Amino acid sequence: MVIGVTGSGKTTLSRRIGQTIGVPAIELDSLFHQPGWQPTPDDEFRVKVPTALDRATDGWVTDGNYMSVWPVMLPRADTIVWLRLPWRVSYWRMLKRTLRRARTKEELWNTNTESWRLSFMSRDSLLLWGLHHHRAHRRNALQALETIPHTAELIELHSDYEVEAFIASLT
Repeated sequence: MVIGVTGSGKTTLSRRIGQTIGVPAIELDSLFHQPGWQPTPDDEFRVKVPTALDRATDGWVTDGNYMSVWPVMLPRADTIVWLRLPWRVSYWRMLKRTLRRARTKEELWNTNTESWRLSFMSRDSLLLWGLHHHRAHRRNALQALETIPHTAELIELHSDYEVEAFIASLT
């Protein structure tokens, strides 16, 4: 499981891990976001995630912070990679990514795209989310890791250098 704040590089890292060790990378955002940015109801999401994990019979790597499914995922995970980059790094990456996606109209999950209006003039702005939920993510993740039974090894990465060293250790 790859976890971390928005913009920390979860998807990029999970894809690199999957490629390196030869297992599929399962992007939880693609299972959660329905067309029109409608969320998948929790009861459906709690079925979709284990179904996706079960299909990956030789192993998997996931990325995402959907704590509603952590009780299903943590007991199955052998490793949790927590990207704990400085806030300024994660937020800068998120800002650049959001600007690029709004400009290019890159399709994300289930026909969804980021727009200037959604990104900069909405209460649902990912940029606002990133400002207000950075500390909450750390607190909530620590609480979940302490209370949900699991035996996964926790690896915390605090810099791009540590990320590269981790990837190198997998080969």
